[in-house]
Amino acid sequence: MSVNSMKNHRLTSLIAVCAMSCTLCANAQSQTDDDHAFDVSSQLDILHTAYRTLDALYVDTLDAKKLISTGIRAMFHSLDPYTEYYPQEDEKELKMLTQAKYGGIGSIIRQMKDSTVIIAEPYEGMPADEVGLQAGDILLKIDDKDLKGVPSTEVSESLRGEPGTTFVLKFQRPGEAKPRTVKITRQSIKIPCIPYSGLVHGTIGYINLNQFTDDCFSLVRKAVITLKEQGAKSLILDLRGNGGGSLDQAVRIVNLFVPKGLTIVENKGKVQSANMKYVSNDTPLDLDIPIAVLVDGETASASEIVSGSLQDLDRAVIIGNRTYGKGLVQSIRELPYDSHMKLTTAKYYIPSGRCIQEVDYKLRRDQSDSQSAKQQAASQDSIFYTTNHRVVKSGKGITPDITVKLDTLQNITIYLSHDDILVNYATRYCQTHTRPATVSDFHYTDEDYADFKQMVINSDFKYDKLSDKNLEQLKKVAKFEGYYDDAKAEFDALEAKLTHNLEYDLDRCSKDIRMLISLEIAKRWFYERGSIQIGMTDDPVLDRAVNLLGNTDEYNKILGKASE
Repeated sequence: MSVNSMKNHRLTSLIAVCAMSCTLCANAQSQTDDDHAFDVSSQLDILHTAYRTLDALYVDTLDAKKLISTGIRAMFHSLDPYTEYYPQEDEKELKMLTQAKYGGIGSIIRQMKDSTVIIAEPYEGMPADEVGLQAGDILLKIDDKDLKGVPSTEVSESLRGEPGTTFVLKFQRPGEAKPRTVKITRQSIKIPCIPYSGLVHGTIGYINLNQFTDDCFSLVRKAVITLKEQGAKSLILDLRGNGGGSLDQAVRIVNLFVPKGLTIVENKGKVQSANMKYVSNDTPLDLDIPIAVLVDGETASASEIVSGSLQDLDRAVIIGNRTYGKGLVQSIRELPYDSHMKLTTAKYYIPSGRCIQEVDYKLRRDQSDSQSAKQQAASQDSIFYTTNHRVVKSGKGITPDITVKLDTLQNITIYLSHDDILVNYATRYCQTHTRPATVSDFHYTDEDYADFKQMVINSDFKYDKLSDKNLEQLKKVAKFEGYYDDAKAEFDALEAKLTHNLEYDLDRCSKDIRMLISLEIAKRWFYERGSIQIGMTDDPVLDRAVNLLGNTDEYNKILGKASE
């Protein structure tokens, strides 16, 4: 056989083997698809038959709508927390979720211990604010509906409605003898995405972005331009507490600071239609201004795309604490009878190629807890590299370039933050003090705090001390194991030292409690922007960002850039 004949024979054999392999793979895939289709068909048949049997034989009459909705929600919940079912009656909730706006009065309400519902915080320039409602006002009636004992969720539904519709609100202002009545016209309420922006230390621009609404790109762009005109030489973008929103707007905000033509984020899913690539298509606003991005455990989704992309592209230093880790993409799909479902269809991948999703829900479902944890930890050890070849890792959200450890709030501070006494005190304070001209003119004094302390001491304020709980638990264990009688004297001595001392705790935690009070007062006089400004006066994360932006060598070193 000639050399050419041998080559042709081998080539023919190779083609035959490849064809056979492709046929086997195709058959295997076909078999897999058939098995899956059978599983789907058989399980749906079981579900249908089970419900029909229940409906026919169960001792009580079934509420089909309620029972099946419960089943759908349970099915979705077994997948991940973001896949949800919205029946027709939840259309308002879905609209609020997807559009961040609704028809209402523009105010946060709160249920007090005595079941009354009060205005907790009116939004500046919204209907509640325009008719003069203030934090602390007690809601009595909406038209002819008496609100006594009505839960806050139901009150909220009554306050909402189609924009342009009106209702009469009767309310009681604390300290006044007679109730007031106002007529309110509902508006399409759009929560402001930038509650505050301004200069810090003269030349550092600060922007607090609390969500990614449909117009936030243009607002952030405008804020940056304004700050630069005012003299800003560097920028702080505060994304703490920002749970996300519009992906398109997030990409365009990143594009303000990076060149055209870069891939900012990719969506990768099971079906082709879920795969999307988002590229910077706009002309950038500023490619050189130093940027620090502030993040925390509530920075999620679109916020993580902005902070993670700027980190991957070495365009900003990330400061704070590890972010939430939500790298899953949701889409809304219509279902019969005006119902909808929100389902996870893809994962986010930022410029370095890493995914920010912390929890692998498929591993959690398919494996035992220990095995899942091991596999998940291994997947999160994957190393990726930024533009300047800095190491970053997938999973577990975005790890800051600079981590700032925060002090843990004491138990009494946490309890006070949720107690009515703080709200009532702030209401009384604002009624008995003159509103200062600006936030910087507001000063909460030692005399003011002494008044608050006395109010707390004279009230029925109660809070659990963790030391007391743990001591009681230790006593139970000691009694169970037979050691308590011999150690009773020591237990009694320890209990005496841990005696509940309210006044002592109010003094010991005065710094944090005074900040809580100042925030509550500031938002009443200066809305949300006021409470943000007050919070900035004692903010270790913000202080670290200010120090960094004042040190060019450190900033460049962190980003792997040569110092200028």
